[in-house]
Amino acid sequence: MNVRRLIPTAALAGAVALGATALTACSGAGASGGNSDGKLDVTASFYPMLFLAEQIGKDHVKATTLTKPGVEPHDLEITPKQTAQLAEADVVLYLKTLQPAVDKAVAQSGVKNIVDAGTLTSLEAHGTSGHDHGHEGEAESEGEEAHGDDHGDGEAGQDPHVWLDPVKYAEVAKGVGAALEKADPDHAADYKKNTDELVAQLNALNTEFETGLKNPATKTFITTHSAFGYLAERYGLDQEGISGLDPESEPSPARMKEIREIAKKENVSTVFFETLASDKTAKSLASDTGLKTDVLDPLEGITDKSQGADYFEVMRSNLKNLQKALGTTS
Repeated sequence: MNVRRLIPTAALAGAVALGATALTACSGAGASGGNSDGKLDVTASFYPMLFLAEQIGKDHVKATTLTKPGVEPHDLEITPKQTAQLAEADVVLYLKTLQPAVDKAVAQSGVKNIVDAGTLTSLEAHGTSGHDHGHEGEAESEGEEAHGDDHGDGEAGQDPHVWLDPVKYAEVAKGVGAALEKADPDHAADYKKNTDELVAQLNALNTEFETGLKNPATKTFITTHSAFGYLAERYGLDQEGISGLDPESEPSPARMKEIREIAKKENVSTVFFETLASDKTAKSLASDTGLKTDVLDPLEGITDKSQGADYFEVMRSNLKNLQKALGTTS
């Protein structure tokens, strides 16, 4: 079982408030920022942060990302040009610990308006093995520990992939919205309106997942990248990751044997792989066990190989693929 390190509600509220109040109006000019067109210059670390900036900021922001389409975010190396881009931003949105190179660059950037998405929701520890599942608030047995390789993701193995849970992503969206309101008070009402609309869409997506994943023939799914711990927990499923939180890590022979045994015991039909990392391990396991393969996209980037053009389309493709693999009757 995974060990959950939940941030207390009071502390979380304080962190959100602190993060919001720490943001000051840029150059004392409201939305003027550093752009001649008067837009707020927002630099996002990777796609889920960029999506929030675009959806909440809309016409009032110029949003760019450090992680270009097709680049695996975990492997990103910051170029001198990107370092300069980061230093000139009015607001930086990132998720600390997901991308070590970004963490270092952000710390050295001198930008005053920095938003760490990890402070806007509670983080938990999810490992490779087993039982990344359950329901929010479910108590853990004393002394149980998370298994698997943390690969530097999060403090003490905390899982950063919060955007794959629509409810947690909505919490992050609220924090980002509050941050943009503080950074650009002239357009605060618009940011608030856009945030409310996005949160409503995410709540509707959560309902789709809740309904669509009821009554599965099996609750267990196997994926190469252990990115879906929050999603599994939200909807009462069991994630079995072949590798750790790092999609490029190689599983041990013992882990591969364990996965084969789990697949047989839990009547698993499908091994999921993703679009931005190699599918070699998934296809090898599928060949050895007679299982099918399919895509479960961790949404760390959108490319022409993605099963959708944006966050919502890809998440709905993920839902469809999970329903097929789990044998839901909803």
